[in-house]
Amino acid sequence: MPRLAANLSMLYAEHAFLDRFAAAACDGFRGVEYLFPYDHPAEQIAQRLAEHGLTQVLFNAPPGDWAAGERGLACLPGREAQFQEGLQQALHYAQALRCERLHVMAGVVPPGLAHADARACYLRNLRWAAGQAGRQGVRLMIEPINGRDMPGYFLQRQQDAHAVLQELGASNVQVQFDLYHCQVMEGDVATKIRHYLPTGRVGHFQIAGVPERHEPDQGELQVDYLLGVIDEVATTCGFDGWVGCEYRPAIAGPGGTSQGLAWARRWGVVPRGAD
Repeated sequence: MPRLAANLSMLYAEHAFLDRFAAAACDGFRGVEYLFPYDHPAEQIAQRLAEHGLTQVLFNAPPGDWAAGERGLACLPGREAQFQEGLQQALHYAQALRCERLHVMAGVVPPGLAHADARACYLRNLRWAAGQAGRQGVRLMIEPINGRDMPGYFLQRQQDAHAVLQELGASNVQVQFDLYHCQVMEGDVATKIRHYLPTGRVGHFQIAGVPERHEPDQGELQVDYLLGVIDEVATTCGFDGWVGCEYRPAIAGPGGTSQGLAWARRWGVVPRGAD
């Protein structure tokens, strides 16, 4: 059965960030992910993980100036020093949190930068980052993100991400397969799961409903079917990763996340004390 992780950047928004760990654990999640931990000391987050018996599944390396619209630095020539500094900070957090997966965002291609130049920079930075992460036993994730939500993002399609990995040739760099982004950009999600998961190049999944990005059982995707496909293929190829619940609860306000978890109960997320 797929292991579901709560994305604490989107779920339990009625709580302060450090209090979301307790809320997720109470609802029965065993793992957590989020975008960025850097506003809080790693030791504080590690304490919350230990207190609530949670596994840190994934987080992102620093993306540059998020408020100014930057969404990663890896494909941006001239930003290598900042990229390397951010990667080292992320690896420090990964060690403290015992996190095995780190998402490295590619970035938005600026006007005037040729795609070939952005790709060459991306590969150079990933090759360097893979070496740094490998010494610590960390796997790097690259994620195709749809161009509707993130216009101009360098990496948008599954086939392009896998082509990068084939050229890179680093065993500790994998694809973060977000079913929401895939459906928006490409569709045919189940077929892509069946095609790419057995390659060993998929290290993490994420889910959300399409098109509103609410609970995965809302909208045009059939979450039980798709989780079943992941489960079926995983048993034959040895996939041991997680499925991150990266969606915005349809019910805003206190208790909204918990009220929307009926779909997750079918997949092993049961309130503690009830299992």
